[in-house]
Formats: sequence, structure tokens, C-alpha cells
Amino acid sequence: MELQLIRHATLRIKIDDLSLLVDPMLSDAEAMPPIQDSGNGRRNPLVGLPIPVEEVLRDVDAVLVTHTHRDHWDTAATELVPKKMRILCQPDDSDKFHEWGFEDVRPIHTAAVFGLVSIYRTHGQHGRGELAKAMAPVSGYFLNSRDGESLYIAGDTVWCPPVRDALMRHRPAVTVVNAGAARFTYGDPITMTHDDVITVVREAPFTRVVAVHMQAINHCGLTRKALARHLADADIGEEVIIPADGERLKF
Repeated sequence: MELQLIRHATLRIKIDDLSLLVDPMLSDAEAMPPIQDSGNGRRNPLVGLPIPVEEVLRDVDAVLVTHTHRDHWDTAATELVPKKMRILCQPDDSDKFHEWGFEDVRPIHTAAVFGLVSIYRTHGQHGRGELAKAMAPVSGYFLNSRDGESLYIAGDTVWCPPVRDALMRHRPAVTVVNAGAARFTYGDPITMTHDDVITVVREAPFTRVVAVHMQAINHCGLTRKALARHLADADIGEEVIIPADGERLKF
């Protein structure tokens, strides 16, 4: 299994015979306005793509989308992803993709099989309390190949019972978590903090954790360096991979 972090939550994944692009945010640096109520005026994305967009899209069999907030599916993705591309998404977003002109939209209600890979939709909590309700719906996905490779993409969620349930039920070999501690000027963080990442490691020692979703959007305050420091302080620095944009990982 191979995983390449493109930027933020955008990933290229090769599992068995299947090549997936996850949550494409394809805009040039500073092409989008700041997130509202974020406390600063930096335009998004904060950094450019590490490779040409043609390479991001090359040889992709399908696009897997956790949800359609603009840092996971932006206007550039609507324009650049081929309209014949297969789109795998949560049911709540199916109509949007049809409206945007995509011809092969496959909502995953519970599970689906694509090639030699089974894909199961999981649940999460995009924040806490009323803010989480306002940010919903979001999904994650567990991928399991014929050869036993397994990957859990948690999506935009904090540590919560649905995440623990997904980990305990599926026991993935690799888990991708969206860190960054994204937040507004009100309420609690809406993606994983360093404490959430530490909890994942301690609650699920059987999975290798990959932390992404940092240093690309203006309301994500947790940096790679800060996360690495917190993990080291908790004596679990070796348990989490924190890839740079463009970095490829093999498992």
C-alpha cells in the first residue's frame, strides 16, 4: 500500500489494484478567501501544490470524498476533475456532484466494492456540541484489500465514540487522521488536536497513525513541528508519521 500526501487532506492512495484521490483541494496558493471567523486574514490555501495538478490527477481510478467543505473539495476540483471520473462520496453529497456535472457518482451508504478493495463508510464528529451539529455531515472510510491491506481515513473529526468504534471494529493497519486543531474564534477545535492524536495512538496501538491536515488552511493552528513536540513529550514520537506535502509513504 502506498500513500502520498499532496496537501492538507488531499491524498493519493494505491491499495491493491486501485488508485484513489482523496479530498482534492486543487486551488493555487491564496486563490480562496480566509475561513470566516478564523481570527486572521490569511488567504487559502496557505501553500501551493507540491506537484503539478496534472500529476495529482494522473492514473486515478476514482475520487473518494469525505465531505464537500471547500478545503476538501474546492471550485478548482469541480473544474479540473474530469466529469467522467467516478466519484465515491457520502450520500448527503451525491446531489451536489450531479449538479456539478459529474456523470459517475457512487454514494456509499454503508459499504461498496471497487475492484479488489472493499470500502466501508464510517462516522465522525466535526467538533463538539452544537458546533459539531452545524458542521455535519462528515464521513470517514475504511479500505480493505483482497491481500489484507487496510487503511482507515478518519476524515474531519475529533476523537469521539464513532472513531473509537471504527478503530476497534476494523483494526486498520494504517490510520490517517486530520490534525491541525482547526477552529473558529468561538467553540472548541473541529479537527484533531495533539491530545486527540495521542489518544488515537494509546487507544489503538495496533494501527500506524499518519497525521495530515496541517499548515495549509488559515484556521488550523497546530503545526507539524508543534505536533511532533507534543508527541515526543508523551513518549510516542515514533508512533506517528507526520508527512510533508508531496511525501510518499509505503506500508
